[in-house]
Amino acid sequence: MQIEQKLTQAVIAAVKDLYGQDVPESLVQLGATKREFEGHLTLIVFPFLKMSRKKPEDTAQEIGQYLVTRLPDVVARFNVIKGFLNLVIADACWVSLLNEIQQDGQWGLTPVTDASPLVMIEYSSPNTNKPLHLGHVRNNLLGWALAQVMQANGYKVVKTNIVNDRGIHICKSMLAWQKWGNGETPESTGKKGDHLIGDYYVAFDKHYRAELKELTDKFMAEGVDEEAAKERAEKESTLMQEARAMLVKWEQNDPEVRALWERMNNWVYAGFAETYKALGVSFDKIYYESQTYLEGKEKVMEGLDKGFFYRRPDGSVWADLTGEGLDEKLLLRADGTSVYMTQDIGTAKLRFQDFPIDKMIYVVGNEQNYHFQVLSILLDKLGFKWGKDLVHFSYGMVELPNGKMKSREGTVVDADELIDKMIADAREMSKDKVNKLEDLTEDEAQDIARIVGLGALKYFILKVDARKNMLFNPEESIDFNGNTGPFIQYTYARIRSILRKGLSVALKVQQTNLSDKEISLIQQLAAFGAAVRQAGTDYNVSVIANYCYELAKEFNGFYHDFPILKEEDEQKRAVRLALCEAVSKVIKSGMGLLGIEVPERM
Repeated sequence: MQIEQKLTQAVIAAVKDLYGQDVPESLVQLGATKREFEGHLTLIVFPFLKMSRKKPEDTAQEIGQYLVTRLPDVVARFNVIKGFLNLVIADACWVSLLNEIQQDGQWGLTPVTDASPLVMIEYSSPNTNKPLHLGHVRNNLLGWALAQVMQANGYKVVKTNIVNDRGIHICKSMLAWQKWGNGETPESTGKKGDHLIGDYYVAFDKHYRAELKELTDKFMAEGVDEEAAKERAEKESTLMQEARAMLVKWEQNDPEVRALWERMNNWVYAGFAETYKALGVSFDKIYYESQTYLEGKEKVMEGLDKGFFYRRPDGSVWADLTGEGLDEKLLLRADGTSVYMTQDIGTAKLRFQDFPIDKMIYVVGNEQNYHFQVLSILLDKLGFKWGKDLVHFSYGMVELPNGKMKSREGTVVDADELIDKMIADAREMSKDKVNKLEDLTEDEAQDIARIVGLGALKYFILKVDARKNMLFNPEESIDFNGNTGPFIQYTYARIRSILRKGLSVALKVQQTNLSDKEISLIQQLAAFGAAVRQAGTDYNVSVIANYCYELAKEFNGFYHDFPILKEEDEQKRAVRLALCEAVSKVIKSGMGLLGIEVPERM
């Protein structure tokens, strides 16, 4: 049992014995003692004053004396500052806790059992007309880390992706390839399939803008004002008419259009797979909007029959949410085609058929906040048990401080280019450190660069509260000092180096006098479970990132002040090696929850 749990139970007993009152655990408020006071844990006694009917100082004094008497192996002494009871925890208790951390292979993590609730997490959600970009990188890293954190909190987790593989934007790429592609393939060009298709999406836009300008100029020359000329040009654009005609053929299952669509989408999926692998993310189940939109239409018609929705004179179907303080929401257009909301309803139907979902989490940008507010109400109306309580894991925009690493479109940062640059920068930054390891092969040096480069990218993005917009600075992210991934990775590698030299000493620790810094480090290790729980409860993976940084910083302060391998006292050396082992284990576990590898050598 952890120290806080023992103390909580003892405080409950103290209030019962001293004041004859039963109190719930929630009233027992324990936290780390402020550094300016003596003590390790502080109890706030104000909640007990009505029961004691005494001054805060007197109440704290009585409870403190009770704890010292009843738990001498836990509480060595105490002091009172007004209504705060500062407890000094006995060294033997810290040593026992250190041994417990050492022996527990899943320290801080809650095991998943057959009875665990199932949470489904949707993330990524790409379109098949362009490669993944920096915004997708943040989405995928957040989704993956959240899945790991929820599993660490005892949930069964299913990771899903919904691919937007249908619609006019897909047809634009297909049409452009037909017109200007000359039969190009990923194999013939040496390009990843998603990049190749993205190029044709850009090509369509380029030709379309040129056509619009030509038509607008023509109509203006005929005496039409500019705004009317632009509107007419958009209506008479042959390119857009052809794209729309292709979409109609797709909807009608035209074999030629469907064959081209399938061929080009497969190129994109192969490209996505490479990027996902490089990022270290994956999915348990992938859904495709081409398969879900019809299911959504069916579910909407079911809601229409039950009176949840209504049809307007033009044939369109709407949900009236004014009773919920919202507006009216379009679900099916007048021509019977679906909208995004319809597709999300269809996807929910298929997912509910596939899995016994207890909780559904959507990792989607904050520009979709209203969409998910509406979706939650609609799913609840349609009978999905998790609909009302669905979680929209809403995150902010991610931008760069300058125009570097622009993709071939010139507007967004390409994920593949970003990954490659981060690894190259890591290789360059770590040359001096890596070259000191003369027995390192070229492949090993490159793998360390991959681990460090990706660790820098992932950590920099994940350390920020997802709800905030953020500025991604590649140079700052790869620094070996400060709150960065490489700093934590280097701390881990340093510890592993110490342990390779010192593991001949048994790590089972016997009672010994501990320094304040050693106790502080054990206390920090003990807090890992609380950090994991908070990250899961708040859906905030940055809690884990910043915990890992604080732990690494705490260790480096300890390492600076205390000899480890050169410590002559065998018991003290055993404590410090045990601390090294425990810190390395928790860093690896914590960074692993973020999807970040830690190298054994750097």
